[in-house]
Amino acid sequence: MKDYNYKKLRNVGLMGHGATGKTSLAEALLFYTNNTDRLGKIEEGNTVMDYEQEEKRRGISLSTSVASFEENDTKINIVDMPGYFDFQGEVSQGMRAVDIATIVVCAVSGVQVGTEKAWDYCEKIKLPRAFFINKMDRENADFDKTLEEMKNSFGMSIVPIQYPIGKESNFTGIVNVISKTAVRYNPKTAKVESIDIPDELIDKIEECKQMIMEAVAETDEELLDKYLNDGELCDEDIYSGLIKGCAQGEIAPVLCGSASKVIGIKSMIDSIVQCFPSPEHALPQKAINLSNNEEVFIKVDENKPFSALVFKTIADPFVGKISLFRVMTGKVKGELTVLNPNKEKQEKLNHLFFMKGKNQIQTQEIVAGDIGAVSKLQYTATGDTLCSEDFKVMYDKINLPNAVMPMAILPKAKGDEEKISLSLSKLMEEDPVFKIERDVENAETIIWGLGETHLEVIASRIKSKFGADVILQEPKVPYRETIKGTSDVQGKHKKQSGGHGQYGDVKIKFEPRQDGELDLEFVDKVVGGAVPRNFIPAVEKGLRECISNGVLAGYPVVGLKATLYDGSYHPVDSSEMAFKVAASIAYKKGLEAAKPILLEPIMNVKILVPDSYMGDVMGDINKRRGRVIGMEPEGKVQKISAEIPMAEMFSYATDLRSMTQARGNFTSEFLRYDEVPANEVGKILDDVRNLREEA
Repeated sequence: MKDYNYKKLRNVGLMGHGATGKTSLAEALLFYTNNTDRLGKIEEGNTVMDYEQEEKRRGISLSTSVASFEENDTKINIVDMPGYFDFQGEVSQGMRAVDIATIVVCAVSGVQVGTEKAWDYCEKIKLPRAFFINKMDRENADFDKTLEEMKNSFGMSIVPIQYPIGKESNFTGIVNVISKTAVRYNPKTAKVESIDIPDELIDKIEECKQMIMEAVAETDEELLDKYLNDGELCDEDIYSGLIKGCAQGEIAPVLCGSASKVIGIKSMIDSIVQCFPSPEHALPQKAINLSNNEEVFIKVDENKPFSALVFKTIADPFVGKISLFRVMTGKVKGELTVLNPNKEKQEKLNHLFFMKGKNQIQTQEIVAGDIGAVSKLQYTATGDTLCSEDFKVMYDKINLPNAVMPMAILPKAKGDEEKISLSLSKLMEEDPVFKIERDVENAETIIWGLGETHLEVIASRIKSKFGADVILQEPKVPYRETIKGTSDVQGKHKKQSGGHGQYGDVKIKFEPRQDGELDLEFVDKVVGGAVPRNFIPAVEKGLRECISNGVLAGYPVVGLKATLYDGSYHPVDSSEMAFKVAASIAYKKGLEAAKPILLEPIMNVKILVPDSYMGDVMGDINKRRGRVIGMEPEGKVQKISAEIPMAEMFSYATDLRSMTQARGNFTSEFLRYDEVPANEVGKILDDVRNLREEA
């Protein structure tokens, strides 16, 4: 590949709802530019972009992939991002590498949830966007209807710079609205042929061009004056205004075609070169200048020293770790030692390459604005900065979604624990959304993801990449026990066996703690030496050991107050051990007599949903034994605050998604322990009994 300066680069992200044809579009672009010998098809599992085993099996993109091609001295990087909602973390990563998002929309289905989400993401980070209306060759495909839907959903800045020739199976070509030229794709020669604009479309094309001129004129005062005086703008003005308006997020150009038939692909490439912003127009990136700890905004600039943001990591069992990065300033040449300010470590950049799906294309140099990769970095993770020692900056971290769905992960075969542990830490490097925690109490490893599919894919990757089979199941709920009443009991341990015997005797009062704390409160009220001072710590120690097992179901006991007030001892047979045993006897008797109860963890849940789903969501909270605490508007949605038992939350990510057509999302954190309702206690105790029997 030849060297490019940043004005000759285009970084285009493909995003949108699942199954709209993003990967097929990337494949069509690579095929048309002779970067592949045949058109990659998802159903045949031979695509460049979806190369993982699991992607081929499921027929959907699971991770962000990168490929590039060249056209008219311009290098175009395509970043293909998953549309499925469980893989939004991949979208957050991919968006930090591109200068414009092309939201792919199906001409049959029109605007879907994923379309809205993609638009909202772009709005959030002020990323320029365009649309590609795909599948124009399908039955019931309707360009005008889809365009109208997009305008109604996202505002009037949406302008068609292309228009289709023909409909459904008769869809054959594209009109460039700005230049008023038409082309048709010849499948036999795989070439594009110039044709005249069909008569029936001439008025429509004129109308669309007026729309573009108006939109462009509104972005610039000079162009507005020109447009008002002359009644039109020359093509050159339109193109420069379009790039400017697009870069500022004021105009979203609309393209169209059929990826599977390769119709409209040449027109799309031309539009990317002519109308899409280069890194020169990219918004400055927020960073910290480490020499004075001040916030700065850095533009893509080839004349400054080197800096880059690592936006994705691939864990390859054979090659090792591959770090994909976007160069922000300067350039990087092979064998360069740079600083990772996030880890305060130096990294050596050997083996530089560009990615084409999973294939690596070696290079000696990667310039500002371009996307490259490097293997075998020791310390660097996704979201880290790499920079020159004389330009110490740290770019803003990637804003990733919170993992909300937990599953316990178990090995299928004994002895695989170590292999699984290693594979999980490798996969965490690859997917920073996914989290691991160890539940010591229940002896479980818990993995957290964005949804059921996300966790299933992780389990599949453990098998395909690292050769270990795992089982996923709901985690155990960390219940607790406490007491509601009080009791006053004696614990006496007396044992006589040849030589020294054992003697310990304590009287203890048990009651609930009144201050809300969960730890054991031990009170010493012994007078007159009934229990010698040197044995009192043994009583406390004995009780602290006992509270790890309650009397109802063996769960840890919380909120307990124990007052030692009397007892007796033997001058020869008493020992610390004897008093520990006496304390445990008192504990068992005391708790059984003091109305023991089960407690369950309650989560503080914040749910964001559009108004239209409020009723369903609140009804569902009630079904889960939850209660709504409050509601308030937040932007375009409502924020519901609720308290829901943890036991009812394990499938909530999936359920909320189906309830709200994937428009709702939530976060939850532990709040407190509450008493388990009487009708639920029996079920829990039965489950505990069954587990013990199985064990």
